[in-house]
Amino acid sequence: MKRSLSRVALAAACVLFFCASTAQAQSSPALSGLDALYPEMQKLYVDLHQSPELSLHEEKTAAKLAERLRALGFEVTTGVGKTGLVGVLRNGKGPTVMLRTDLDGLPVEEKTGLPYASKVTTTDDSGATVSVMHACGHDVHMTSWIGAATLLSRSKDRWRGTLLMVGQPAEEKGGGARLMLADGLYTRFPKPDFALAIHDDASMPAGKVGWVSGYALANVDSVDVTIFGKGGHGAYPHTTVDPIVIAARTVVALQTIVGRENNPLDPAVVTVGSIHGGTKHNIIPDEVKLQLTVRSYKDDVRKRLLAAIERIAKAEAAAAGSPKAPEVKVSEGTPATFNEPAVTKRVADAVERTLGAARVEEHPPVMGGEDFSEYGRAGVPATMLWVGAVSQKKYDAAKAAGTTLPSLHSSEFAPDPEPTLKTGISTLTLGALELLGKP
Repeated sequence: MKRSLSRVALAAACVLFFCASTAQAQSSPALSGLDALYPEMQKLYVDLHQSPELSLHEEKTAAKLAERLRALGFEVTTGVGKTGLVGVLRNGKGPTVMLRTDLDGLPVEEKTGLPYASKVTTTDDSGATVSVMHACGHDVHMTSWIGAATLLSRSKDRWRGTLLMVGQPAEEKGGGARLMLADGLYTRFPKPDFALAIHDDASMPAGKVGWVSGYALANVDSVDVTIFGKGGHGAYPHTTVDPIVIAARTVVALQTIVGRENNPLDPAVVTVGSIHGGTKHNIIPDEVKLQLTVRSYKDDVRKRLLAAIERIAKAEAAAAGSPKAPEVKVSEGTPATFNEPAVTKRVADAVERTLGAARVEEHPPVMGGEDFSEYGRAGVPATMLWVGAVSQKKYDAAKAAGTTLPSLHSSEFAPDPEPTLKTGISTLTLGALELLGKP
């Protein structure tokens, strides 16, 4: 009798396990091939990691991605926005969903010690020899992008519409998205109804996904200020107009913009990143140069910050009797990334339904910049989700010790490949399926 009951209990347990397993598989059928696909994606990731290219030099990178998209049945166009590419996969009537990845690496010497670390050196646009590294995780983005394209192309029975795969150059320079839009991204190809992207995160454990509704990343502007004086001997300052003193006063006064002119509820940053002037201890120079980075979210705040910088620089120069007003030049910046709330909620909810609430969380906005923002400003509802990239072991150790993890753009930034890539592929796939039409 006991044996019979044991057999019944065992049989029941097996049935329950089978049902649970089946239910889990049915909850994400498009991801059922992810484990089998991963070894191929790992090889692609290592290849991309070892062969980074600088902004607007991503010819080989774009060619590798184009070849893979063509093999999946996409119509592929290269050379869009100089070195970008676009893949189109049509699958009946329905929405057009754009998945975007960035392609470029950074002029950083890799110091991760990984067996597949980049050893690439090249000549940059100024003629200098530099090392190159994917220190911002664009290799993660590209691999996740190809992984999602692969899974979606294999599950066309589960969606209707058009999949638009955009490989964008020059994100690190901030102009790649504008180049692609100017080259007819929304006119030569099906205009997307939605745009989706991911970005790896150097502060979240691998396997987690973060979402931000509304402003997610900042307006970014670079400002160059040249302050003019009247040079002379350091022993006779009364015969000069010292631009170093003017510059010092200007640097301090600029800090009042955020502290005293800006609404505390509107995030803003004015940072003087470099100051250059003079050649010798006892020589007062003719000019001093300042370089600033300026961050904000709202366009009106951005406008006020830039106007205040110019006003203060000119006022300090005038107060010191400068022979002429300073030059203030603003480089064309990157606008703030605004995640359309309704689209963000749809995508985040879809990812959470499959990955589980423990792996999907709200993420704070940051003051970094991303030119993915351009696609939304050009009239397409867009959202970018964060994907954790730090190994759980390193994350736990840093948290326990109170130490800081290597950030994006660090020579020591090293994502934990398998959980990061699988989560990135899953996020893009699930997000696209949510936004595409259903059979």
